[in-house]
Amino acid sequence: MLANRFISPLDQLIVGFDKALRVVGGVASASRPNPAAHAVDCELDEREQRHSAGLMRVNHVGEVCAQALYDSQARHAQSPAMRMQFEQAGREEEDHLAWTAQRLSELGSQPSVLNPLWYAGAYAMGTVAAKLGDANSLGFVVETERQVEAHLDSHLDMLPPQDAKSRAIVDQMRVDEIAHGAAAQNLGAAEMPVPVKLAMKAFAKVMTTTAYYV
Repeated sequence: MLANRFISPLDQLIVGFDKALRVVGGVASASRPNPAAHAVDCELDEREQRHSAGLMRVNHVGEVCAQALYDSQARHAQSPAMRMQFEQAGREEEDHLAWTAQRLSELGSQPSVLNPLWYAGAYAMGTVAAKLGDANSLGFVVETERQVEAHLDSHLDMLPPQDAKSRAIVDQMRVDEIAHGAAAQNLGAAEMPVPVKLAMKAFAKVMTTTAYYV
């Protein structure tokens, strides 16, 4: 049967490369309705529109990184259960990727031109975490989602109050990220060492600062 067909390392490499191309190329489809679909649209002045676009570009980059992280962690997971967990989370994160891409287009903007770089960096980080064992890989997810939650909270404060569409997307993303972090914690995540947490924050700072503009 096809479901039991052996997947060779070459097959896995091709599939992974294809996914990377689709992610950095902006090809994503959502399995859930866009939470902004029923939000009231509004007029934004040029400064507000540019600001919202910058914030949503940062969020889109975050989802590009999430795809890379979950793909690498699933690929190098040490148990089938962990692999399924990372694959499921990655599919849910793809909704975020599609939603933020759509909102960027509505705001007359575009994703970061550095997406290939962000994807590669996140994939490398996810691979290292996975190689350290499932508990550490899950701990990496917990800390990532904790930082992402704080980041999204700040965006809800910074987005123009009348930009209901962007706010609806960010709010749903925040709910999902909290759930992903809780799921990883419940599966036996290890606590990340302080130097690792600081390194993750430093990478995120570079990414968010740069992606706001390009």
